Amino acid sequence: MSINYLILQNLKKNLQNYFLYIFALMFSVALYFSFVTLQYDPSMDGTKGTIKGGAAVGTASILLVAIVAIFLLYANTIFIKRRSKEIGLFQLIGLKKGEIFRILSVENLILYFSSMAAGIFLGFASSKLILMILFNITKVDTAATLRFSEKALVQTLLVFGGIYLLIMAMNYLFIKRQTILSLFRVTSSTESAKRRRPVLEVVFGIIGISMIALGYYLSSKLFGGDFTTMNQLFMVMVIILASTIIGTYFFYKGSVSYLSNLIRKNKGGYMNIQDVMSLSSIMFRMKSNSLLLTVITTVSALAIALLSLSYISYYSAEKLASDSVAADFSFTEEADAEKFTSGLKELEIGYEQEKIDVVQVAVDISRILDGKIDGLTANLEETYMPVISDADVEVDVSKEEPIFTGYNDLLQKFMQFRDSGPVVFHGKTEELELQYSGLEKDHPISGYFTSGGVPVAIVDDSIFERLQADADPELQYESSLHIGVHLDDQDKMEKANKLFTSLDFGETGASQSWLETSDQQKMMMGLVMFIVGFLGLTFLVTSGCILYFKQMNESESERPSYTILRKLGFTRKDLVKGIRVKQLFNFGIPLVVGLLHSYFAVKSGWFMFGAELWTPMLIVMVLYAGLYSIFGFLSVLYYKKVIREAL
Repeated sequence: MSINYLILQNLKKNLQNYFLYIFALMFSVALYFSFVTLQYDPSMDGTKGTIKGGAAVGTASILLVAIVAIFLLYANTIFIKRRSKEIGLFQLIGLKKGEIFRILSVENLILYFSSMAAGIFLGFASSKLILMILFNITKVDTAATLRFSEKALVQTLLVFGGIYLLIMAMNYLFIKRQTILSLFRVTSSTESAKRRRPVLEVVFGIIGISMIALGYYLSSKLFGGDFTTMNQLFMVMVIILASTIIGTYFFYKGSVSYLSNLIRKNKGGYMNIQDVMSLSSIMFRMKSNSLLLTVITTVSALAIALLSLSYISYYSAEKLASDSVAADFSFTEEADAEKFTSGLKELEIGYEQEKIDVVQVAVDISRILDGKIDGLTANLEETYMPVISDADVEVDVSKEEPIFTGYNDLLQKFMQFRDSGPVVFHGKTEELELQYSGLEKDHPISGYFTSGGVPVAIVDDSIFERLQADADPELQYESSLHIGVHLDDQDKMEKANKLFTSLDFGETGASQSWLETSDQQKMMMGLVMFIVGFLGLTFLVTSGCILYFKQMNESESERPSYTILRKLGFTRKDLVKGIRVKQLFNFGIPLVVGLLHSYFAVKSGWFMFGAELWTPMLIVMVLYAGLYSIFGFLSVLYYKKVIREAL
């Protein structure tokens, strides 16, 4: 029997066990090759209006390599330990360690580089599709073409060739350090052989749940006004991160296995086959997997949170554009507005026009605020605020009770208004003390006048005339007029926007288009969402594969138990019911905990990224959970195969 014959036989025997590993490797190579191809694609210049597309994708490819390298090295560790008895048998029949290493190296070489070649082909074939997705998300009007990049090919070969050498080094050290006896014991030790300490499990569980609860509580209070300095905010963020991660580890270390053991004891020894199949694995293996599950849960939560936040920004682009522009098109110079409306008339596009006079006034709002963040808010006794007349916006305001409107959600977290209270408007020669009577969401004028989120004061027309006559010239902008243009037919928005972009409005004033502002926001956040999405998908695939490989390893170690249970008369259906419950726990617990972590993380700071929370966050969570569940389903199928072959 030659070594080449052994290599071929091993490949045939192990190929079905490696199919998900091969898929993950092909997927990783394809994604990396596509990313690097994008990095060198000339059409990526179209994204330079926001952040440099090529540089951003290049940075993402480095993170992608780190994720894939960790996955491949970990998967190789699982496979080499699983084949420890096979390696021991090779030594028993007289093969030297160098020959065994050669067998494993050639096997890996064939599988690895075959998968790599297929991945490069898939990456090249899908690179145009990925580029089209990117341009569609970022609203870049550039043609996507299929290009083969030699630089991308060389870089991919070097990176994954380096990972292969690391894998081979790991295999060599493993074979060199193991004795024949130890090779037969690598997979035989289980946690059941260790002395159980239920009291310690309870302590770990209580500590873990308490630390997670502390992290959740602090995250809910992070921007609620309880912490008023930058140092306090930073320290609380560190505490939230540390308590959540350490708490998750202790949760897996103690709570899950202890609760499983408690359920078993409460049944008084009368456990059916489903209970035995599910609870035994959770009791004896959850603790040993606690570190792995903590890492998977933490990074899953990070991926979901980042993707949710980027999608919140992308999803809220139109709302944020409406807040900034306050019309379909806004102008501050009458000449610019006249030029644009004349073009609309020529194109036979109907519109309505509004004009609002704006005056900038120093206002003392210190007595209507509940709290503020030191270092992030200005002197509240002299805050500059745009003021408009109620006659221009058709809102009835009494002389003594102005209202504020158009307030930014982010600033609201740092400066919380009371329901009422005195405010003082400082003119150049006189002061007016009025009674503030409420805060509204509407944005009546463009962001040109609000400095990125300052509210607008709506006062009675007679009060506005007094403030306008007594206005301090040093506080006024170059223009004091907001001109809003609203189209009668929204279907003609793109046509009107093309007219807007073709006109030269000069350097004075501030002319804005709602569609253009929205597209710029989508371009900026679309690239971020694209990169985070693909990195999150890569981690989902790799972490799902790792959990699948762990379950595959456990199923093989439990094969003798399945054989005994089948001989005792239990059917495959009986065993599979317990397996489904077991996989629901093994895959469900990290998923649920990760979703909870990401929810509280997003909930604490989503307002910094957009105007809508629930819809984009739920879409991301549902998609992630659905894709993640596929690996749980595949693990059940593998268990079915093992159970079927057990008898």
